[in-house]
Amino acid sequence: MVSINIWAVLVAALAYMVIGMVWYSPLLFGNKWLALMNKTPKELKKMRKGATKAYVFSIVLALVTSYVLAQFLSFLAAWTFLNGLVVAFWLWLGFVATLQLNSVLYEQKPFVIYLINMGCSLVSLLVMSAILVAWV
Repeated sequence: MVSINIWAVLVAALAYMVIGMVWYSPLLFGNKWLALMNKTPKELKKMRKGATKAYVFSIVLALVTSYVLAQFLSFLAAWTFLNGLVVAFWLWLGFVATLQLNSVLYEQKPFVIYLINMGCSLVSLLVMSAILVAWV
């Protein structure tokens, strides 16, 4: 294991959370995602009331993702902006996009949901990587 800047990990995790909030808000893809999931805004409000556990787990998952990405970047000595983006892209393609597509195929959800979700994942990993390499 290598030394990781914990502040960079925390900021990258925060960025991950903010990107997700904006991505799935009405500003970007929230309304489309909601419609594709066959949910109404009323149902969404009801879901949010009991979502404390999900929010806590999301924060933990963001921290784990950020820390693991930092480990990959460090292990691969990818400390330039471009190298960081390349590593993030390949991790996304090899582990996130492929595994999630397999899941969507069996769940038979609309492909557009997959594209919305994977867009968020890709942007999140790229931004997190940029933050992590900037703090070297």
